[in-house]
Amino acid sequence: MPFFFNKHPSISYDLLKNSRPKTIQNPLVRYRLQEVLKNKAALYYTHDLREGQSVQYIAQRYYGDSTLDWVIYVVNNIIDPQYDLPLGYQDFINYVKGKYGSVESALNGVHHYEQILQSQSVRFDGTILPEKYITVDATTYAGLSATEKREVSNFTYEERLNESKRTIKILHKDYLTQFLAEAESIFE
Repeated sequence: MPFFFNKHPSISYDLLKNSRPKTIQNPLVRYRLQEVLKNKAALYYTHDLREGQSVQYIAQRYYGDSTLDWVIYVVNNIIDPQYDLPLGYQDFINYVKGKYGSVESALNGVHHYEQILQSQSVRFDGTILPEKYITVDATTYAGLSATEKREVSNFTYEERLNESKRTIKILHKDYLTQFLAEAESIFE
């Protein structure tokens, strides 16, 4: 049983639909906690995970208790820490090799095509306007000018996906006690 379900209440459930219910941990409780937190941006700040930083380290740093790592998992809807958090460089390279055969194959294979709607720019006040783009099919891609389009390799796609997992939400410490009390009432 994964460590983040250890304190979930037990339920009786007929997993095999054979009229012989088994007692299991109820993983759906985490969704009730997420509903409590949903769309309340003022409760969070963000942290960019660096290579080698564990969720336990982050919990220790922000909450003074590494065992509160489960709070970070719940807040970020992390079900499987191995795949829902960014991979380190070597693990990422190994993942790409395992999925595409080699880094070279991943770099040479086209994952999808993009139409660039707006290039990244910086306003006079220093505000960075992000690039905007959409995914398009091969026919649309072929009809675009060179400055309006780009191929995205399998490697770049996987790299973007991995990097998107780097920024995590941290529940503000001022709300931690309230969150823990809510979790305890749900688990009872």
